Amino acid sequence: MRYFLIVFIWFFSFSVLFAQQKKYIISGTVRDVQTGEDLPGATLRLKSKGGVGTVTNSYGFYSLEIEAGTYDLLYSYVGFKTQSISLNLNTNIVINIELEPLAEQLAELEVIAEREDKNIRANEMTVASLSIKEIESIPVLFGERDVFKTLQLMPGVKPAGEGSSGFYVRGGSTDQNLILLDEAPVYNASHMMGFFSIFNSDALRDIKLYKGGMGAEYGGRLSSVLDIKMKEGNAKNLSVNGGIGLISSRLTLESPIVKDRGSFIVSARRTYADIFTIFASEEAIKDAQLYFYDFNVKANIRIGEKDRLFVSGYFGRDKFGFDEHFGFNWGNITATSRWNHIFNPKLFSNTSVIYSKYSYQILAGPSDRRVEIGSHIIDYNLKHDYQFYHNNYSIWKFGLNFIHHTMNPGDLNSESNEIFNSLEVEKRYALETSIYLANERKISPSLSLNYGLRFSNFMQLGPGNIYTFNNYGDIVQTDVYDKWERVVNYNGFEPRINGTWLINSESSFKAFYSYTNQYMHLLSNSSSESPTDIWLPSSNNIKPSTSGQFGMGYYRNFKQNTYEFSIETYYKDMQDLIDYKIDAQVTLNPLVEGDLVFGEGRAYGLELFLKKRKGKLTGWIGYTLSRTERRFEEINNNNWYPSKQDRTHDFAVIVMYQLNPRIQFSANWVYYTGNAVTYPEGKYTINGQDILLYSDRNAYRMPDYHRLDIGLSLKNKEYKTVLDQETGNFIQQKKRFRSSWNFSIYNVYNRENAYSISFEPNEYNPDVLEAIQLSLFKIIPSVTYNFNF
Repeated sequence: MRYFLIVFIWFFSFSVLFAQQKKYIISGTVRDVQTGEDLPGATLRLKSKGGVGTVTNSYGFYSLEIEAGTYDLLYSYVGFKTQSISLNLNTNIVINIELEPLAEQLAELEVIAEREDKNIRANEMTVASLSIKEIESIPVLFGERDVFKTLQLMPGVKPAGEGSSGFYVRGGSTDQNLILLDEAPVYNASHMMGFFSIFNSDALRDIKLYKGGMGAEYGGRLSSVLDIKMKEGNAKNLSVNGGIGLISSRLTLESPIVKDRGSFIVSARRTYADIFTIFASEEAIKDAQLYFYDFNVKANIRIGEKDRLFVSGYFGRDKFGFDEHFGFNWGNITATSRWNHIFNPKLFSNTSVIYSKYSYQILAGPSDRRVEIGSHIIDYNLKHDYQFYHNNYSIWKFGLNFIHHTMNPGDLNSESNEIFNSLEVEKRYALETSIYLANERKISPSLSLNYGLRFSNFMQLGPGNIYTFNNYGDIVQTDVYDKWERVVNYNGFEPRINGTWLINSESSFKAFYSYTNQYMHLLSNSSSESPTDIWLPSSNNIKPSTSGQFGMGYYRNFKQNTYEFSIETYYKDMQDLIDYKIDAQVTLNPLVEGDLVFGEGRAYGLELFLKKRKGKLTGWIGYTLSRTERRFEEINNNNWYPSKQDRTHDFAVIVMYQLNPRIQFSANWVYYTGNAVTYPEGKYTINGQDILLYSDRNAYRMPDYHRLDIGLSLKNKEYKTVLDQETGNFIQQKKRFRSSWNFSIYNVYNRENAYSISFEPNEYNPDVLEAIQLSLFKIIPSVTYNFNF
């Protein structure tokens, strides 16, 4: 750590003291001419100086400092026409540019949404970016377009199970992924017990997954950051799009508030299985509730040339219920208010106030004997971030973050104390703060560094009774704390560094190191996220989990960036991980911290990726060879054992073929090693009771998993022939109303993949145990109708 600080200070001093002659600044924003939305990652370069240029930030803002003179400025963004401006520069100037998308027929041939050689030149590693078109093209379960299902096809990202939207990244558990929607943390991102994610792709603009080398502005999780940005809305015209599928429908409305100055978007999605239950003959089924919904909303307005306000929100919930005797619902609420401010051409800031809540509720029994079980977690979050464009070779980022956590581990309310007594597990409170400083520096035309330092602090707060447990889980001390009184305090430095060495215009070598702390912990007994999982803070009994990860990779493009190839390797060390003692009780247990054990983990692997970006045939092949292990003193005699997410091999092939502008075929094939599991190896009888004798932890494997999905997208004719009144010629004019059909088949060859395996006595020989395999999804066809106007 000491040497990292010395290097960091040296770079900072060098950057500040670097002498330069008098220069002027070109700054502004780059937007889409059709919608008015910002274009993050758009490029500005000088035609006469090939190595001089800049890239817009996540809000479309850019700043470039150059000497006085005459220049040709080239603004570009993949999928859009390059725009050139001639300029005689002799003072600071603001240039706001609107780029025009390429013709629809040309854009269809390229499934890309970023600079073609970004994978080579960008000073970032272990980053997976998805375009909405890729998400729409890939066939998935029930035809529901899903961000998570597409991410699971990337190297280093593994599904939590058959059909699950949960995912593991480089050996981490699901709670080690920080999921952000417009900067708001999402604590449970799944619908229908994990089979679908909460993200409606119609409302999304940008999706980026950091698999390890995240910047210093991110923190709080050990494995990854999934940063999702919602669309801003069409600031030019009213537009409507939607779709009707087998299990859900969706509708999105975009419109200007004030043309070219403000806009809004409203997007909704709902399943409708409950609509068909009204035709059931049984009354219990006829009154059943069985659906989920999502509602996204966002608005923005420009106030002058230097200020912009955003407000966005997400509201989603699952509801299952049968008549009045049983109900189960869970969901998320997020709200984000942001203020962008440009202090001067070099300094940009964003201030965000964020609210996030996840809760679940279980109802059972008739109204006079109703029992209700519930839990929730609520965050109040303040973020303040700056970007300082020091010069064309150095961009500084710095900021701070305050998060107040309120966790209700569970409560039980009973209308009648004859059956159950009401119970409330004490709430837990915590304050998490952080500051960071980072620099993106171009050392030479071939060498770039992105280095930063984050300092985080975490305090568990009162009020409440705080228990201290010994190694056997017994209470040895009880302390009472008042409101806002500090219980325990943890803090630490988190260094981050990424380096890129550009070997030539077609290849580069990259390496990174990151260290992270995680103060929030998910308690779960299931293999993937469950709605009833609970979050607990680091406490006097639970230390923060920590992780150090190192990785390196080689990147190579071929045939004018038509093909991109990469090979990455990594090693991750994890400390103070959490697991359960045998027979631990999670739900409604005020003493659950006494049932936990703490250990360490390690993960290492090799990832190969080959992608074809251009032409009628596009797609990618991804392969991961990896190992993930855990060690706990109380488990497996303190020996290393495979974790449940350990999968030696993970292979995915994705193919998309654009037959013509109207017809596209797609297919994906996946294969991975079965999960590590613990099976019984025998049994013995005590007092007439059969007791199973289990193997070492995770000594066996589920059967290997593989599946083929295919899809077809058919667009209805988008152009009509009309007579041009001025020329007298017939021309092609785009229709106002456009539509398409998507057909897909999930699990084409009807593979019965194992969802779970249980053991039961043989019917004919009760002394023999036999394995019973449960398979969820066989072959499933689906169809979706999409429209927009």
